[in-house]
Amino acid sequence: MRILLSWSSGKDSAWALHLLNQQYPGAVGALLTTVNEAMDRVAMHGVRREVLEAQARAAGLPLHVVHIPHPCPNEIYEAQMRAAVADACANGFTHAAFGDLFLEDIRRYREEKLAGSGLEPLFPVWGIPTRQLAEEMIDGGLRARLACVDTRALDAGFAGRDFDRALLRDLPATVDPCGEKGEFHSCVYAGPMFREPLELEMGETHSVAPFVWADLKVGLYDGRGAPSVASA
Repeated sequence: MRILLSWSSGKDSAWALHLLNQQYPGAVGALLTTVNEAMDRVAMHGVRREVLEAQARAAGLPLHVVHIPHPCPNEIYEAQMRAAVADACANGFTHAAFGDLFLEDIRRYREEKLAGSGLEPLFPVWGIPTRQLAEEMIDGGLRARLACVDTRALDAGFAGRDFDRALLRDLPATVDPCGEKGEFHSCVYAGPMFREPLELEMGETHSVAPFVWADLKVGLYDGRGAPSVASA
């Protein structure tokens, strides 16, 4: 068994990695991420490439990047993903894992696209009630910041906030505790899936209505124990 994990840079895929490491020790062989080639950032999350690469190093796993154009027509996205799946099969992967929580249409889409490909889909966090899941993540040591906020659901001030119990208390009742309906996206910087935590620093926020992104950067230590922000 060799698992390729779809890695968004966020908490759900990170927790999926943690559960897979518990259930199938040593089976996860690589992370797969789509990156907007125009911005060199994780698609939708807006996480910088250097943060993504630091996450992969902290997880101790190779990172496979699928570059997609901006904007990206669906046929181009699907062609790029088919190529990535074929490459994974050629390299001995047997399963593809995803951090999806409860959206049935997304799960069906993944299952349909993988049917007959040689990769069997896995959904390690599927069906866990999202309030329970959010609390399990936080109690389990996962640390993340909100990298992207949809201002139709959340105030822009939530961008950059830590995913913690204070945030869960402040979320409007209409917002899913894990943001599974797209209300927010996160960037993980610590947890049991990492060998060591990342030092994340907040840059400026950027907005393209209705979304607001927090520009998160990898912090570097200056030798005196104080973090400084890595250059852009």
